Amino acid sequence: MMKHYYKIKTLLWGSLLLMAGGVLFTSCKDWLDQDPESIVAEDEAFKNFRNFQGYIEEIYTLIPDKEKVNYCTAWNLGDDAVHNPEGYAHMDHQVDLGNYRNWYTNSQCWLNGDRSSLWRNSWYCIRKCNMGIEQIKSLIGTDEERNLLLGQMYFFRAWWHFELMCYFGGLAYVDKAYDATNIPELPRLSFQECADRCAEDFERAYDLLPMDWDETLAGQQTFNKNDLRVNKFMALCYLGKCYLWAGSPLMKEMEKAKNGGTPQLLGASSNGKTYDYDTKYCRLAAETLGKALDMVKKGTVRYKLAEFRYSNIYDHERDENASSCFSDIFYTVKQNWNMPGSTEAIFRGAHPGANSANWNCAKIFGPKVAGLVEHDNIIHHPTANLIDQYGMANGQPIYLVQNGEYVLNPASGWDPEHPYKDRDPRFYHDIVFDGFHYVLSLDDLSPEQKKLEYCDLFTNGAMRDIDHGSSTGYFIQKLVPHQCNKGDKYYEGDWQFQSYVPYMRLADVYLMYAEAKAAIATSASDLNDRPTYCPTMSAVEAINALRDRVNSSDYPMEHVAPNLRDTREHFLDEVRRERAVELAFEGFRWCDLQRWLLLTEPPYTTKYSHEFERLEWGKYDPKKTFEENQIDEKGKKRDVPLYPWDWFKTHDPKDAKVGNFKKKELITRHFDSKHYWFPLPDKDIYLYEGFPQNPGW
Repeated sequence: MMKHYYKIKTLLWGSLLLMAGGVLFTSCKDWLDQDPESIVAEDEAFKNFRNFQGYIEEIYTLIPDKEKVNYCTAWNLGDDAVHNPEGYAHMDHQVDLGNYRNWYTNSQCWLNGDRSSLWRNSWYCIRKCNMGIEQIKSLIGTDEERNLLLGQMYFFRAWWHFELMCYFGGLAYVDKAYDATNIPELPRLSFQECADRCAEDFERAYDLLPMDWDETLAGQQTFNKNDLRVNKFMALCYLGKCYLWAGSPLMKEMEKAKNGGTPQLLGASSNGKTYDYDTKYCRLAAETLGKALDMVKKGTVRYKLAEFRYSNIYDHERDENASSCFSDIFYTVKQNWNMPGSTEAIFRGAHPGANSANWNCAKIFGPKVAGLVEHDNIIHHPTANLIDQYGMANGQPIYLVQNGEYVLNPASGWDPEHPYKDRDPRFYHDIVFDGFHYVLSLDDLSPEQKKLEYCDLFTNGAMRDIDHGSSTGYFIQKLVPHQCNKGDKYYEGDWQFQSYVPYMRLADVYLMYAEAKAAIATSASDLNDRPTYCPTMSAVEAINALRDRVNSSDYPMEHVAPNLRDTREHFLDEVRRERAVELAFEGFRWCDLQRWLLLTEPPYTTKYSHEFERLEWGKYDPKKTFEENQIDEKGKKRDVPLYPWDWFKTHDPKDAKVGNFKKKELITRHFDSKHYWFPLPDKDIYLYEGFPQNPGW
């Protein structure tokens, strides 16, 4: 692994590593394995393939690990997540307040965190790519080696630009290693213009990179250790994503500014602009992503959807006959600190290292009541907005959005007295709800902690304390299992708990393909069309493939219903809901609402909780105190303590009946058009007149 430098002088167009007045480079003995004696001089860095590859390795290590920016972090900036009050300094809450400028100094945010910084690392890595591309002629090596090196550098030059564009809009596309003391006045491009440049580099990378590094002569040196290195399939999928983002409603509307017009960014729900895609780019996206899925369908790539087969879905116990596991995409347990990803992760950063999650993401998702989950009191938990996105097993959404409001969908069959019954199977995998058996091992718990074995998440329940519990009525365990608690101790070293949220996985490719196909559809029949570039799959079939993955006899899941694919707009609504569920808490929601022109639109601007009364108490009397409930009908103290959740010991929590189920507003975002983009650092917009700040900032 390349030595990680923290004292980096960063300028807009790149950065110089200043040591003893000279630029130094690094190489590796074992790629992506740290070598502390790896600093070599410039004339050695580009001399041969091993040194050159070592120079590139540092780029992998600088890809931000969103979960581990600091001791706790925030990467879900949409309507899907909230922090409890101790975490209000985190970026998700600052976004709620409209305080986007906070990203400059927020050390808990991956945009500019202490350990990982998208902004700083991007310009540094772009300059590394440009320097390497310019020095490739000095390489003493084979054509295969030259192609591998160039392919990686073209990919990363595009990838870092693209990630920046998603948050800051179109930028200058930097394709030369400019001297940082002589800053060029490069024009700021529109998003689509910048996307065109990214696409050129992704295409170059696709042409140059192998599908499998293990099948190359150079890749044999690190055989079976090449999974994280960029390849042809990654370049193809990112090319498709680049086209889809460029064709999205926000980007199409922003093109008006290039010609002196005024983009109309507000009112997209009512005026229909949320469905107004740029068909030129979306057609390219559909063709590119369709080509990728055709490869998957034919088995010519190693990627496939991870299996969703569990003997106990709440505890993420995989079925003994499952060959892969959905949970393994996000975390691994007792797998020798193995990198998560399973068969599905397409693009990730470098391996985070053993026990890296212990003081980061492992302890920020569960209740801190009575110290049940250790560390501080910061909790990152889901909003009721996200919970309502998880539809029913019959394939129907619970709510439809009409005139800026959530309207109950009568076809769903959802019952507010049994709100958790017959839901999408992913709900039971991802979400911790009332009555959930949270702690499985009680041996090392205090008496107060043992009272929290099952979740009390009804209104005024023990885990609804806003400071130490959930303000919304839910926790999430998709990325970190509920066993990361004081009793089960999954975050202790013996369990070898490892976590990582991938930047792209295969399910996202299915979703993007379905969206791109729907964007260019002219009639409902087009949604069932199998095009020549993907003869194995239609847009509807792409969504159904994800539902087939989670369908089982214990937890059935039906296909997209006819009423949700009778028009292009209805199907796009369903694709968007499917993205919210399938990619929940993976950091995509803000960018999705942004590019769909929905970030400023109700109901997406209001975060809310679910309030309800628990009705299934068994023998426990909720009108009495816990101590009073320990006295039986004969006035004697019970031999076995009676708890408020005893009913759940013999019943599935999804079957519980509740009363007075309703929504309660927590916070409303007061956004205007400027909030579609984060502001650029002021010090950078003052570099020269031709690099303007984002509108409104």
